[in-house]
Amino acid sequence: MDVSEQAHRTADTVITGLVQTMEGVFQRGRVFIEGGVITAVATGGESVADGARLIDVGDSYVLPGAVDAHVHSYSHGGEGLRASTSAAAAGGVTTIVEMPFDGTGPVNRRERLEAKLEKVAEEAVVDVAVLGTLEPGGGWRRTGELVDGGVVGFKVSLFDTDPFRFPRTSDAELLDVTAAIGEAGSTLCAHVENNEIIKALLADAGNRSSTDPSVHGRTRPPVSETLGALTAMEITAHQGNAMHLCHLSLGRSADLVEWYRDQGVDISFETCPHYLLLTEEDMMAHRGRLKINPPLRTATDRNAMWQAVTSGLASVISSDHAPWPTALKDHEAILDNSSGAPGVQTLVATTLGECLHRYGDGREFSRTVAALTANPADRYGIGHTKGRLQPGYDADVMVLTPSDDWRIDTAAQLSNAGWTPYHGYAPGAQVTLTLSHGNVVYDAGKGLLGVPGRGKQVQRK
Repeated sequence: MDVSEQAHRTADTVITGLVQTMEGVFQRGRVFIEGGVITAVATGGESVADGARLIDVGDSYVLPGAVDAHVHSYSHGGEGLRASTSAAAAGGVTTIVEMPFDGTGPVNRRERLEAKLEKVAEEAVVDVAVLGTLEPGGGWRRTGELVDGGVVGFKVSLFDTDPFRFPRTSDAELLDVTAAIGEAGSTLCAHVENNEIIKALLADAGNRSSTDPSVHGRTRPPVSETLGALTAMEITAHQGNAMHLCHLSLGRSADLVEWYRDQGVDISFETCPHYLLLTEEDMMAHRGRLKINPPLRTATDRNAMWQAVTSGLASVISSDHAPWPTALKDHEAILDNSSGAPGVQTLVATTLGECLHRYGDGREFSRTVAALTANPADRYGIGHTKGRLQPGYDADVMVLTPSDDWRIDTAAQLSNAGWTPYHGYAPGAQVTLTLSHGNVVYDAGKGLLGVPGRGKQVQRK
């Protein structure tokens, strides 16, 4: 009996549906799971162990569980990992990469990291990889202790969002930060917006009091993003390190990344569903609810972002889940609203549903799936166990069911934000089942089945 035949006969769970073949096409096949680990993926008529749990999802897609590379669970006290990872499970996300800019203080020293890891152990429904940050003024010297403590990477910001929670790293200090993180063999990601341009525009009294939704885009013009990206990439090129750019919104930003990559610089970037589905016109109707940094852009930029995703240039799609309650999003003066929107639960359905509408399930779909699964896992050093349906990987699986009728409903959202920018939207696909380590944690017919405390911390290989 060969290894694959043994896997078929000893599996405790077998999922049947559309699986991706080695040639990249989707056809009926099976995923075999034993003890929370994938043991085989096959498209033949293999025998199955007596007593195995059989899950047949028909013509739905059986995909790796998503790895959401950008989640803010603690920007304020109303969310937390219990809510964000419950929402993740309901959205097919089986691992979140948790951002370090918490309302109680950024994760920039060992004791804060350890306190956060205790919350992972107590609250997480699905798995969590934790990022650290390095405070201005020499915090880069703590890189080693945070790596030893289990962070999978670091995030810094070129824009001063909040001097306590989310401070700016200067250009000069970014040289030390990149050197320290490169020496530690970790991953650095950055929020890239030009501080000087935006701060000057935000200081204008007319902008501060404006109730016109377009004021948000005017105070963060395209050049503020491209200059921020250029700064980060030029320092990266100078240092010879790697850099991941967060939530880019512009076709021109993607072009600049490609230019640096063509020179051999190790640059990757992510975009988000709101840049792939929405435009600045949507903010006119939704007002402060769609105040997000960077702002929503034009339809031309939206199409350019799709081109970047389907070409493989935009290698990661993340939610940038920022679950502010409506009380912080419905101020009349637009700039008084907190920036960001909940999104971890809608990440997969919106992105893959739109992709199926635009391109079908060919090469473009496969690349979009990779941007939600294998690519973010690889970038944060957890691609040895997350992001793929392959033998030896964690049995993290999502089932995506195409549907023209299903609509996103605010009442079904599990984030404590209590709202979604996609209420009433029919994305074209629905996550109908999520398994984490081989256990069903979400079933569209039964709701959330995973419990807090079952999720695990994920560390680099």
